[in-house]
Amino acid sequence: MRRSWKMALSGGLRCCRRMLAWVPVLVIVLVVLWSYYAYVFELCVVTVANTIEKVIYLTVYHALFAFFIWTYWKSIFTLPHQPHQKFFMSYGDKERYENEERPEVQKQMLLDIAKKLPVYTRTGNGAVRFCDRCHLIKPDRCHHCSVCSMCVLKMDHHCPWVNNCIGFSNYKFFLQFLAYSVLYCLYIAATVFQYFIKYWVGDLPNTRSKFHVLFLLFVACMFFVSLMILFGYHCWLLSRNKTTLEAFSAPVFLNGPDKNGFNLGFIKNFQQVFGENKKLWLLPIGSSPGDGHSFPMRSMNESQNPLLANEEHWEDNEEDGRGSEVLSRFGERIYSAYSPQAMNSLMEILKRGYANTGSHEPEILSWSSDSWAF
Repeated sequence: MRRSWKMALSGGLRCCRRMLAWVPVLVIVLVVLWSYYAYVFELCVVTVANTIEKVIYLTVYHALFAFFIWTYWKSIFTLPHQPHQKFFMSYGDKERYENEERPEVQKQMLLDIAKKLPVYTRTGNGAVRFCDRCHLIKPDRCHHCSVCSMCVLKMDHHCPWVNNCIGFSNYKFFLQFLAYSVLYCLYIAATVFQYFIKYWVGDLPNTRSKFHVLFLLFVACMFFVSLMILFGYHCWLLSRNKTTLEAFSAPVFLNGPDKNGFNLGFIKNFQQVFGENKKLWLLPIGSSPGDGHSFPMRSMNESQNPLLANEEHWEDNEEDGRGSEVLSRFGERIYSAYSPQAMNSLMEILKRGYANTGSHEPEILSWSSDSWAF
């Protein structure tokens, strides 16, 4: 009896928490509805006298309003994506992991499971990223949201203003929502300002519309400043292909932490969120590439470079001459990628660098352009 009472109380508290989570969304909706009434009726219908001006104001306003509401809706009701079933522990692995008391053995068990999965990030101490609440190996950039009680692919943050987790499935919509919100507030402030001045100096009669127009400008400016700061921050994150969580804590890869591990350059970073189809960039329609489980990394792009791929690491050994053999093969790859003129220019730059530092020049810098023809 006592146990059932506790379960009922816990369920009631969870229900209350879910309802309270919608309060910020309700506040935004009420403010937007009031702004619609104040702008359309109190400003355009009652205050603006010129018919052409009314038509222009209302046409542009409703276009921005439609995109603003559309992106806000998508940000709220696009569910965050969870990892694929293959990342979850099997029942047998889960039992063995929980029954094992030695941390080093548990760590090895996770490493063995992760070998079959496309995961390249680790914890700070080099262990496989594992969620002990969802019992799964976390894909790269995946994190557990304590509010949603689940792991979210490419989680950015949990936003109370949309009552949803922002991640792989809806980050594009969230950015668009911020952009159209900024434009919405800026447009209202710009078109209301002249009538605000007229009411302020007494050129317009002191009617009920005065309160709405004055307060509309104040609210639009207030939201514009706060939204512009948030939008600017996320534009900076987008340009570096980072999430909010990665900006605070750099992802750790197999070779250590790298704050720019997913940075592919501005254009490719942008396409990682908005896709390559330019027709969909302004529309809240899903176009992000991939499935949210794995992402291209800067280190992988470098490994695909013909000059960096399959580099053979060697030590100077004068007795067996292996160093010169490897150097010769590496020179062949360089020569196949660049012309002799380009190589001579590169040699001159390296020589000046050694001269400035006072270091001894390696023998390779004394080769002539003919020496590069293998």
